[in-house]
Parts: sequence; C-alpha cells; structure tokens
Amino acid sequence: MEARVVSAHFSCSTSLIVNPGRAQIFFVIVLLSAPLWLIRAELTLGEKYRINLADVDGHTFSIDDGHIMTVVLTTQSNIDKARAVGDRTPDFCLGNPTYRMITVLAFEGKHSKPVRMILTSLIRRRIDSEARRLQSRYDQLKIARNARNDVFAVADFDGTITSQLGAQPTSALFHVFVFGRNGELLKQWNDVPTAEDLAATLR
Repeated sequence: MEARVVSAHFSCSTSLIVNPGRAQIFFVIVLLSAPLWLIRAELTLGEKYRINLADVDGHTFSIDDGHIMTVVLTTQSNIDKARAVGDRTPDFCLGNPTYRMITVLAFEGKHSKPVRMILTSLIRRRIDSEARRLQSRYDQLKIARNARNDVFAVADFDGTITSQLGAQPTSALFHVFVFGRNGELLKQWNDVPTAEDLAATLR
C-alpha cells in the first residue's frame, strides 16, 4: 500500500526560496516530526488484506478467513450509524454462515486496565441489546438461530485495528468496509451506505 500523500500550505520566506538546501532540511524535519497518523495509508479497492480481530466475547477472526465480511469502524459518538448499517444488511445475509458483520469500536486516548474492563462490559451489554433487535428479524424470517451468536464487536483501545484500516481514532470516525472471502476490499464508505448499495456489494 502506498502512504497517503499529505499536503500542507506553508508561507515560505525569501531565505527559504533563495536557499533550497535549507528548504529541503526544513521539510525533512517537518515530515520526521509529523504524527504517524498523517502518513497512514488508506485501504485500496481490490487489494487483499490480512487483519486479525479479537472481539469482546473472546472470538478471534481474520479478514481473509473465507467469509464475506462487513467491518464497521466507528467511535462511540457514531454508534447509531453502526446500528443503521446492521439494519440495512439484506435478509439473505442473516443466519447465513457465508456473511459476517463486525463492529470495531475505536477509543481515543489511553485507558487503564480497570477502565478497559468496565468499557468492555458496557459493550457486551450493548451487544445483548442489539442481539434482541436482530432476533426479531430472525423470528420474522423464521431463522432458527440465536442472533446473539451473530453479533460481534471489537474494542480497539490502542488504535491497532484502526491504524490497519487506514484511519485514526477521532470523534468523527466512521467507515464501512466490505471484504471478500480472501480479504480483498470490495467496497468502502465514509457514511452509512444505502440498503441497495450494501446489498449489491454483498451479493
């Protein structure tokens, strides 16, 4: 993957224009001192990725494990958008072992181990609530399966997963990715996709 090009506007003084050597040194210093998230690479459609995930229930997954996988990357402030993606997931995906949806919840800043434990517990409660909503769809579609087994959430406390998905944990963070069976990126959105677009990608 190629790193995303970061552009910035600088007001160059006459001395920098006259002395290109100084200008080069200046820009090298700027690049070396820039935060790492500035040069993280965005994901590329069609490229294959291998990203490992561990959810709050202790399950481990990989983007290239043979499933068609929807990954929602969000922060707490956009969690309702993640719910909307789930609501727009087509019926043919529900209860179908070919498909999987995982929500990655990114956290800003550092959290102590006790705080992480509390947050993880709260996430599990939210998953239980979402599973009850999903169960109603299962019942309507006569899917004889416990929906709680199909709701997955990853708590990304240290930014590892967020970084691998080419993003940074900011309050406005929200991305939706669809990966194919071998980890190839089929589609990505920076907002909630329409039900039609999501269905067309997942077919």
